[in-house]
Amino acid sequence: MINKKVNNVEEALQGIKSGMTFMLGGFGLCGIPENAIAELVKLNVRELTCISNNAGVDDFGLGLLLQNKQIKKMISSYVGENDEFERQMLSGELEVELTPQGTLAEKCRAAQAGFPAFYTPAGYGTEVAEGKETREFDGKMYVLEPAFKADFAFVKAWKGDAAGNLIFKGTARNFNPNMCGAATITVAEVEELVPVGQLDPNNVHIPGIFVQRIFQGKNYEKRIEQRTVRQRS
Repeated sequence: MINKKVNNVEEALQGIKSGMTFMLGGFGLCGIPENAIAELVKLNVRELTCISNNAGVDDFGLGLLLQNKQIKKMISSYVGENDEFERQMLSGELEVELTPQGTLAEKCRAAQAGFPAFYTPAGYGTEVAEGKETREFDGKMYVLEPAFKADFAFVKAWKGDAAGNLIFKGTARNFNPNMCGAATITVAEVEELVPVGQLDPNNVHIPGIFVQRIFQGKNYEKRIEQRTVRQRS
């Protein structure tokens, strides 16, 4: 029987080295591989390139790696709400590659599917397209975008089994599925890890073929983003 289960996050991150490129799932503060990030902080690997929709906040998510100055380059779409990110970017300490959100998702999906590149109309005529090949299709201009290349992808799911099959819940089903199988090694952390056969195949979002290591995480904070428009009386 296929068994991709590892005992803990320490085993899941074996082979991690400084200078690697990582994909990290999550959207805002939802669906973040918190256990993997905490272990990366502990390992103190540096000069990292991180691909993620956003950079967390100052004391949560990728913000923890930024605080420790472990990230050399961020490839993201949304980078607000993180003062340390802003400080490092403006001071030149951090290299930043801003990518349209849909393009970022598709660059992950293309890597997952084994496509080296794809054409998209997003970004044509802007600095996003500078230095990239463009081509016209049916009277509309497109930009050639290469698929991502990453060493590890870290994703977080609601449930999974020992074969690596994953089920995501709610908004956590964001960039996580696209990043599965989009790197050399995909590490999945799950809230509940069950034996093979207990997941309904009709509800599986990502089959285990896209996952190399899986473990049950713990101590998830599950922060909720709130927008305050007035003071409470």
